[in-house]
Amino acid sequence: MSSHGPVPPALFLCVGVLYDRHKTRLARYYGGSVSTMPNLPTISFSSTLANMSSPGTSSFIGEFPISVGAFQRNSLVATLAALGMILGAAYSLWLYNRAVSGNLKPDFLHKFSDPNGREVSIFIPFLVGGATVR
Repeated sequence: MSSHGPVPPALFLCVGVLYDRHKTRLARYYGGSVSTMPNLPTISFSSTLANMSSPGTSSFIGEFPISVGAFQRNSLVATLAALGMILGAAYSLWLYNRAVSGNLKPDFLHKFSDPNGREVSIFIPFLVGGATVR
């Protein structure tokens, strides 16, 4: 449960940083941002990995024992839950890929800049809390 504190706010903060610069939340306009602002995609990727409960993140420590216990108790419900986790992880990777990779769209986005010092100082506690294994 403690992992749900830092991980979703870090993802929302990533969206907020992009919105602050470009005034749109449409993912189709953000393609190619890794070439112009490399630090934000790195922060966003680590938050996405924690959101997917990848091994080595704080989310994995909670999700794995819950999944094992659920399979022992009721395999049908656990299978449906695992399917939901897989679909959620696939959507997270798809959204990250769409927002970060691909062709740069300078017609839509005019101001490309990485997070400033204030934004990085806000990101650090979320990244430490979401990436550390407790």
